[in-house]
Amino acid sequence: MNRRQAMGSLLAVTGSSAMFPTMIPTRNSPFIYSLNMSTLRGHKLGFRKELEVAAQAGYGSVEIWISSLEAYLAEGHSLAETRRLIADLGLKVENAIGFANWIVDDVTVRKKGVDQLKREMDQLAEIGCHRVAAPPAGAVDGNLLDLAEVAARYRAILELGDQTGVVPHLELWGFAKNLSRVSEILYVATETAHRDARLLMDVYHLHKGGSGLDSVLNVGPSLIEIFHMNDYPRDPIAADIKDEHRLYAGDGIAPLPQLLQTLYRKENPVVLSFEVFNKNYYAQDALLVARTGLSKMKEVVAKCDFG
Repeated sequence: MNRRQAMGSLLAVTGSSAMFPTMIPTRNSPFIYSLNMSTLRGHKLGFRKELEVAAQAGYGSVEIWISSLEAYLAEGHSLAETRRLIADLGLKVENAIGFANWIVDDVTVRKKGVDQLKREMDQLAEIGCHRVAAPPAGAVDGNLLDLAEVAARYRAILELGDQTGVVPHLELWGFAKNLSRVSEILYVATETAHRDARLLMDVYHLHKGGSGLDSVLNVGPSLIEIFHMNDYPRDPIAADIKDEHRLYAGDGIAPLPQLLQTLYRKENPVVLSFEVFNKNYYAQDALLVARTGLSKMKEVVAKCDFG
């Protein structure tokens, strides 16, 4: 697929060439704006149309889900074709979301999880994606893990990153028994003593896990490259809130301007990636949701004074 074909595909979706974005990144923007494809999962568009909607909505960056990529490959598409599609749409894949069980105590399960992650990293490298989420999948319930052991396991997958060029970012999950607080992921990242240790956090998960957004002040700037943006309502309370309650940035009560002041990096802008699982949004037009997510993030950023 070349650029002309990609644009033709977008025309087929919208019926109007006037809807196309310029696909030129905003100069001197304090952040890079990205769309996490969780936002469109309920629309069931498939990998290619997810990318097309992101491009048309004006994003230059995306976070893909590995399951969606693998379904696309299973249809007969190659990794080389996928990379061309991404380039022709003017997109950059900033990160990929997967759920390999790299963290668990069970040696057999963990080995399978690490093998899975290595395979996924190899695929991601082929399409030009150099980050992958490393959440505590498989350790949401059950035993409380020894953080020193978790650090050793995280270092092991960081070393896979040395081989593949795809860096696993340790992800905080506020609803999990393990790695639900900033203090835990900071300890694990520090104990690895690996230069590429990175942390992936989320407005919703910081609230759900009880760390709060102010805890980001304690995280060194080199540890944050990408951050999941959303908002949360006053009700339900943190103990009862769920993924489906995530809102557009600025539509809830999260102190987002203060958070953005903390995340601001003049020389190396952080990627703000819009991630929600809102059933009400899934019932709306996918392009409208994607565009609104981008607009809302920019509105919140515009309220900040970065000096």
